[in-house]
Amino acid sequence: MDPARLLGPAQIDALAQLGVSTILLGGIYALIAVGLTLIFGIMRVVNFAHGEFLMLGMYLAFWSFTLYGLDPYFVLFVSIPLFFLVGLLTYALVMRGVITASHNAQIFTTVGLSTALQNVALVAWTGDFRFVRPWHSSVVLRIAGTAFNLAQVVAFAIAVALTVALFAFMKWTHTGRVMRATAQDRDAATLMGIATDRVYRLTWAIGIACVGAAGVLVAPLYSVYPTAGLQFVLLSYVVVVLGGLGDMVGALLGSLIVAAVEVVGSYFFGTAWKEVLYFVLFIAVLVFRPAGLFGQRGAEMLGA
Repeated sequence: MDPARLLGPAQIDALAQLGVSTILLGGIYALIAVGLTLIFGIMRVVNFAHGEFLMLGMYLAFWSFTLYGLDPYFVLFVSIPLFFLVGLLTYALVMRGVITASHNAQIFTTVGLSTALQNVALVAWTGDFRFVRPWHSSVVLRIAGTAFNLAQVVAFAIAVALTVALFAFMKWTHTGRVMRATAQDRDAATLMGIATDRVYRLTWAIGIACVGAAGVLVAPLYSVYPTAGLQFVLLSYVVVVLGGLGDMVGALLGSLIVAAVEVVGSYFFGTAWKEVLYFVLFIAVLVFRPAGLFGQRGAEMLGA
């Protein structure tokens, strides 16, 4: 039966708009979550400071645009190596000492790092809401009854490209295979001559580079303030659990599910309900399928 006979033109346009918005938002969420998935899958560390590195990426985009007039998408090419170096530094100064410590010590360390970064940002830049508004943030594209922002389309395309590049790196490079071997069995990897500390350092740096790049991409779409990362890191936890802890492909699919819940929930119930809805989904997955919708208990796929 023709769907047009069941739905009017307005309903079809609304469904198309919801579908496009879900895909665009899901691609951006995937880049945020994939770094968290990578760090947990290999290092077995839940990074509670993940959102604060995203917040720093947003401030990098804001100040580069405000002071020098640099487009955020140009700043992206600077942010990836910069946050890679930030990741190396924070690993050496903060994380190296707690890799083999208890989970409680790791949690307190990353929560402390999160609090420190938030307060540094608050002292340095105050708690004011700031906005990045390059020329493309006001350009609206209209295709087949749907409308979407050019900045969102470009952010989606770049986020998907970076996510696919990371998948390819993990699957087809020697370094990626070494990282996956370390994730599967750290002791066996050590016996095979793999320098696990070097693997952890690289993993942390790549994860931070991913989320720093994501911060630059979302800066034209959201307001910038010291606790901006909290909304994204909570969402990332939902995505990671939905996809299965350590499963990068699952994180991508989980991002689309969370984006769909957010977009559809906001459309039918209002934006105030979107977090309620995906946290209900989060709790349901924890209760009925703790390994995640796409994960396997005890196995980390990491792009395999």
